[in-house]
Amino acid sequence: MAEVRFENVTKIVGGKKFADNVSFDIRDREFVSILGEPGSGKSMVLRMIAGLERPDSGNIYIGDRNVNDLRPAERNVAMVFQSFALYPHKTVYENLTFPLFKRAMSKEEIDKRVRSIAEMLRISHVLEKRPALLSGGERQRVAIGRAIVRNSDALLMDEPLSNLDAKLRLHMRAELRKIQKEIGQTAIFTTADEVEALSIADRICVYREGSIVQFDAPEAIYDRPNSLYVAQMVGRPQMNFVDGTIRFKDGRSQFVSSNFTTDLSTSGPTPPADKEVVLGIRPSDTRVSTREVNGGFQCEVYVAEFVGSEAILDIKIGDQLLRARVPVSVKAEIGDKLWVKFDESRIHIFDKGTASAIQ
Repeated sequence: MAEVRFENVTKIVGGKKFADNVSFDIRDREFVSILGEPGSGKSMVLRMIAGLERPDSGNIYIGDRNVNDLRPAERNVAMVFQSFALYPHKTVYENLTFPLFKRAMSKEEIDKRVRSIAEMLRISHVLEKRPALLSGGERQRVAIGRAIVRNSDALLMDEPLSNLDAKLRLHMRAELRKIQKEIGQTAIFTTADEVEALSIADRICVYREGSIVQFDAPEAIYDRPNSLYVAQMVGRPQMNFVDGTIRFKDGRSQFVSSNFTTDLSTSGPTPPADKEVVLGIRPSDTRVSTREVNGGFQCEVYVAEFVGSEAILDIKIGDQLLRARVPVSVKAEIGDKLWVKFDESRIHIFDKGTASAIQ
């Protein structure tokens, strides 16, 4: 197993920057998700690590080796592709043994290794079948098995769950996390799904247009987004955003919009007066009550969606539309008048000009 490090890596294809002076360190045995929209360059990062693409400048290290000039076969990394890339004419057993043939292993050692991996992935019962006869989940497990059977330094996974249905994706991401911890392998996983990234990774690299926007633990990405972009990308339902300005009253800073005014937390940096900002508040931190709330303001229910143990309310404060996530005990129908208050400690303030987080 090994660390993976980028040092000022740049990659341009057809005038588009897929990596713009990118630097990062992925620790040994760490599971990192690279979260980005389609075309952001996240797959190119994996391809450069694997040796399928060469950086225009900068250095890539796997362990203590600079691998810039090494062929893919010399890098000792394994890659799982979105399409699974299994050999259709070979059985599952043959697909799993194929990466081991060039290694100094006896047939008995290969057989033992393959059957051990198959048992771990719960695919022992399909070893004699060809890929066409497998379910989507089974094909995914075989692709992962073929990658980890080599005992490589790093496991690279390029949106490996995107072709699976929602129920199977949920199951497989839990399985991936479990397998990675069992084998103790450094793993890098790309996805456009923030729920996948949050649930599976030790750290998340939010990637946009060839640059790292934020690289941090899932809790920090969710609770302390460093920009409007990260705040918009992470969280379902999406964070509410309201344009406004800062003012001071009785020694406290307040956020003022055309529809409401709310006090801000006394902890953390204080934006200057009259600064144009964007307030962000997650639906789960938007408190709604049928009774008048001190420091709150009245709202009207615009849409009510009941989703099991909770409800998602679209509420209007003047002409400002916000979303609130509430327990089903809050009975609300379209047109009802309710009271809303924000959790001050959970309010995010972003600079409107730079889109960077202030508080």
